[in-house]
Amino acid sequence: MTVARIEERFRANGKSALVVYLTVGDPSVDDTLECALAALESGADMLELGVPFSDPTADGPVIAAAAYRAIHRGGSLRAALGVAEKIRKRRSEPLILFTYYNPIVAFGEEAVVDAAERAGVDGFLVVDLPPEEGAILRNAAKQKKLAMIPLIAPTTGREREPRVLSGASGFVYYVSVTGVTGAKAPLAEAGRDAALLRERAGLPVVVGFGIRTPEDARTVTRAGVDGVVVGTEIVRVMAEATTSEARRSAVAALVGRLRAGLDA
Repeated sequence: MTVARIEERFRANGKSALVVYLTVGDPSVDDTLECALAALESGADMLELGVPFSDPTADGPVIAAAAYRAIHRGGSLRAALGVAEKIRKRRSEPLILFTYYNPIVAFGEEAVVDAAERAGVDGFLVVDLPPEEGAILRNAAKQKKLAMIPLIAPTTGREREPRVLSGASGFVYYVSVTGVTGAKAPLAEAGRDAALLRERAGLPVVVGFGIRTPEDARTVTRAGVDGVVVGTEIVRVMAEATTSEARRSAVAALVGRLRAGLDA
C-alpha cells in the first residue's frame, strides 16, 4: 500500500496517532524486532525504524548512544530493512525508515527504494536531507509511491517552508524544539504552532522531540495536531532493561500508558 497505508491511518482513525521510534540494533536486531511488535500490539499506530549512524547530529545523548551501540551490534540500513520485512509479515501498520542521508548514498538511492518497497516500508524520513538535494531518491520514491516525510522546525521560516513541503507526502514531522531529540520542549506552544502548520501544509502533522509522558502527549495533541512521536523515552527504557523479556515488557507498558493518555 505504501503511502496509501499512511494516509489511510490518518483517515480511518479519529484518535491521535502514536508514532514510536526504535534504533535498529540496540541492544540487538532481534530485540528491536520484538520491541517493535510489542509497541504495535500495545497501541502504537506507526513505527519509525531508526537506522544507526556514526554522526547523528539531530539526536540527543540517549539516541546517539543507542546508535553507537547499535552499529557495533549489527544495526544498519540493511538490518532495518530486514526488521521491516519481518514486521510486515505480521502487522499492517505503517513503517517509516528514519535515517540520515549517508547510509542511503552508500546503499544506492534507487536501490534503497526498491529494497524498501520489497520490505513493506511505506516511506522515508531523511533527517539531514535538504529539499534542494536527493532528487534521485525523491523521484524513485515517488515512482514507487513511497512517502517522503519532511521535517519542519521552529527555525524553518515561512519563506522556506513551501520549499520544504514541496513534494512532501504522508505527513509532516514538526520538531518541537530548536535542539536535539530528548530536549525539553515548550509543548503547548509547539502544539499550537504545529496545528497552524497543518492548515498550511494540507497534510497531517505529528510532533516529535521532547515528548516523554502521557501528559506531554496530551498537551501537544490538545492543540489539534494529528499525533506525536516518542523516541528517546522508548530507547531509554529499552537500554535500562536487562533481559529481552524485560525490554519487551517495558516497551509494552510505556506504549500502553501513552496510548491511554492520548485516548483519555
